[in-house]
Amino acid sequence: MKSWDVIVIGSGAAGFAAAVTACCKGLSVLMLEKAPQFGGTSAISGGAVWINDSDQARAQNKSGSPEAMQTYLQTIIGAENYRPEVVDAFITSGREALAFLEKEGAVKYSLRPLSPDYYPDEPGAVDVGRALEVVEFDGRRLGARFRDLRSPPPGMLLFGGMMVNRVDIQHFLDMRRSLRSFVWCSRLLLRFGRDRLKYPRGTRLAMGNALIARLAALAFEKGMALELGVNVLDLIADEGRITGVTVEQGGETRTLHARCGVVLAAGGFAAGELAAQFRPRTGEHYTMSPPTNDGAALRLAAAVQAQEGAALPSNFFWAPVSVLRRADGSEERFPHLVTDRAKPGVIAVNQRAVRFVNESNSYHHFASAMQQSPDNAPCYLICDAVAMRRYGLGLARPAPVNNRALVEAGYLHQADSLAALAGQLGLDPQQLTDTVARYNRDAESGVDGEFGKGGNSYNRALGDPGHRPNTCNAPLREAPFYAVTLYTGDLGTSRGLVTNGHAQVLNQQNAPIPGLYAVGNDMDSMMAGTYPGPGITLGPALTFGYLSAAHMAQQHSL
Repeated sequence: MKSWDVIVIGSGAAGFAAAVTACCKGLSVLMLEKAPQFGGTSAISGGAVWINDSDQARAQNKSGSPEAMQTYLQTIIGAENYRPEVVDAFITSGREALAFLEKEGAVKYSLRPLSPDYYPDEPGAVDVGRALEVVEFDGRRLGARFRDLRSPPPGMLLFGGMMVNRVDIQHFLDMRRSLRSFVWCSRLLLRFGRDRLKYPRGTRLAMGNALIARLAALAFEKGMALELGVNVLDLIADEGRITGVTVEQGGETRTLHARCGVVLAAGGFAAGELAAQFRPRTGEHYTMSPPTNDGAALRLAAAVQAQEGAALPSNFFWAPVSVLRRADGSEERFPHLVTDRAKPGVIAVNQRAVRFVNESNSYHHFASAMQQSPDNAPCYLICDAVAMRRYGLGLARPAPVNNRALVEAGYLHQADSLAALAGQLGLDPQQLTDTVARYNRDAESGVDGEFGKGGNSYNRALGDPGHRPNTCNAPLREAPFYAVTLYTGDLGTSRGLVTNGHAQVLNQQNAPIPGLYAVGNDMDSMMAGTYPGPGITLGPALTFGYLSAAHMAQQHSL
């Protein structure tokens, strides 16, 4: 029977944070991943983290007090679901975790110059100081393992394989009106062209891909073993302590021993059969989680009497998703997070052809609103020719890209009048015309009197900084008009295994199960199904991944 100090199940950010920390503290680590590639949902995420009082924030005098973050989280989460031990562990240890990982070279972050919390007008909220942006990474440093890193879907890449971050996207939008942006984009394109001579995609990695690649590079350097295509069958318990796992790989069953502990970081259950029990009944629903995020951790932990979370306001982190269905039967899902909904000249209407939500609010808020009425899901994101040229819509790119293929595929609807567009969508033509006219009257002055689009700092941060008087509002006037269909979707599950401040899994009696830890989306979210700000999944993922390994290392030294 092969033995390691730590066995990590799953290869997302939380699992890698645990693995890297354990390696850096002198423990031997084996990582097991069910998928043929590593990275999980983290690899296709934005990569941002939400951390209180980071070194980066301190360096720019943007450090916030723990009391302010506690106040904000208590307000958003609510007293009923606020768990002081876990929340306080995150608030007090987040800076320590990030600083440790950065010192070791496992991550690299910069403070976002403007990234408001998602409810910026609530007590304790800030516009700057908590959200950090992952710094780009050279994928060539992974060597042969680069091909094992999960790639974002094509719709999240440019030119068939080029990654861009939030800053890059703004430069591409501005490249025809700014020399600086033109030079910036030219350099990116030259690098990408060189990469494609040797690699299947660009090696300048951004966002979640950069996060996972940097973590993995250090983990491999420190001696971590990674096995792909492994199905974990059972946890092994000895007198109540978890001491290893039974796995199946290529038809062979093996037993693997863990001297210090097993970390469950398998990504939650959003893509498994269990998900249907907890999702709202909105018809078509699409998750961004990979198929292997099927709830394996819950199944494994149930056999050792672990406690699952319950009664959360939401069991998922929601996002609206559009779907491109190709002629060959395959499909591509695109999460509408930050690139289009908040832009001027873009609105959303439901099946009654009326607006139902502030389009520039967070994706979690937007998709939650879709669930409030059967008429809201699916809904339609609509823009005019000006907005399409400047910003694009979903998978449709801004000028000078030709989006005819998306129109022919039925993903992008295009019409010379609002009435004709309504006909394509099955909406009432007069009602859609009236809805747009009502919005246009307000948009002239930059104020959305109906739903307050662009009404707070978070809204405006996602708009067009060059558009006045409000970065989020402009009339829809110039034909042709465009639309894409939005379905309810999710970025993963918030419901998981109940843990303490060390990420130890608790049993039915609220006592820690020795040797068993849960992090990432396998851990019952401290946010309790709410979404307070950018990076609120990855911030806790890195923090509790670090804390789980630190706890194992401490126990090992006793």
